Amino acid sequence: MSSKHRPLRRGWTTGACATAAAKAAYTALLTGEFPDPVEVVLPRGERPTFVLAVSRRGSDAATAGVIKDAGDDPDVTHGALVLASVRVGAPGSGVTFRAGEGVGTVTRPGLAIPPGEPAINPVPRQMMRSAIAEVAAAANGSGDVEIEIAIPGGDALSARTLNARLGIIGGLSILGTTGIVVPYSCSSWIASIHSGIDVARALGHTHIAGATGATSEAAIRKLHDLPETALIDMGDFVGGMLKYLRRHPVPKVTIAGGVAKMAKLAQGLLDLHSKRGAVDLAWLAGAAETTGGSPALRERILASNTAAEAFEHAEAERVALGDAVARAAQHTAASVVEGRGIAIEIAIFDREARLMGHAPFAPAHAPSPARKRR
Repeated sequence: MSSKHRPLRRGWTTGACATAAAKAAYTALLTGEFPDPVEVVLPRGERPTFVLAVSRRGSDAATAGVIKDAGDDPDVTHGALVLASVRVGAPGSGVTFRAGEGVGTVTRPGLAIPPGEPAINPVPRQMMRSAIAEVAAAANGSGDVEIEIAIPGGDALSARTLNARLGIIGGLSILGTTGIVVPYSCSSWIASIHSGIDVARALGHTHIAGATGATSEAAIRKLHDLPETALIDMGDFVGGMLKYLRRHPVPKVTIAGGVAKMAKLAQGLLDLHSKRGAVDLAWLAGAAETTGGSPALRERILASNTAAEAFEHAEAERVALGDAVARAAQHTAASVVEGRGIAIEIAIFDREARLMGHAPFAPAHAPSPARKRR
């Protein structure tokens, strides 16, 4: 099978790598020998093995390292070295965790880990505790250890994540719920959306804004003078954001984006990626006509190459196409959170951050504007 048609290769989370490194280090601390490769048990029972890239033992600690392999996923931590240094802890202390170089510390409430703790998520912590218990039982150890996780260069890598916005300072998070990275699943992005909402709620924000990109985010932040912690980088995943808000509501939610992505939301799409659906120019032409556009405008929109061009034609004829699109997008969004006490606002911006369409805050049970069913 050619590489073009082969299945995408899965990889391992930072949590799985940290667990393998911690197990190897504790084994060496008790026995003097590093298992290489080292086997770990993942939450769903898989038993992968990891080759050690680092193995060193001192008088009171042992350190092991694993190179993170994310498979075919474009993960920011792919190729990073995940180190675990293990020391014997005080009797009865159990397993405690420290953030080493390149691993962040939680500073804001609302996340699964409380402020002041290393940014090592609950499932990786439990994986490491289980691995330590397994080694302790086999080598007659107490299981009382301190584990320090480090990712050299992690502070710089974290600048490419949302950690700073979430209040995770100084480096990366140790993540993973299954131990396995599924290529292009976007699970980490959606998890960051959930975390952003959790932090906003914990900080008492009553108004948050989800934006599809940097331009719309900057524009909506300026429009409402919102703090950074009220901004959600939702990307294409407006559905993922709204479904989480349905379970964890915030009184006021603004959805901001460019003309093409908001047009797709108006059409009823909740995943705004180009692979999930295209802008329907016939729908835009119909919306323009309903808003008072001429038959000639309809034909120009149908002949447009992009949604942006369609909006330009409508603007030239002074037809409020953007507002019509915003109202339809508002209805799509409101239908997801109906009955949860959430007021939805839609703001549509062009590439120069000009407001091209607006639907003011309205409760989620607002009546539906006429729009094409999909």
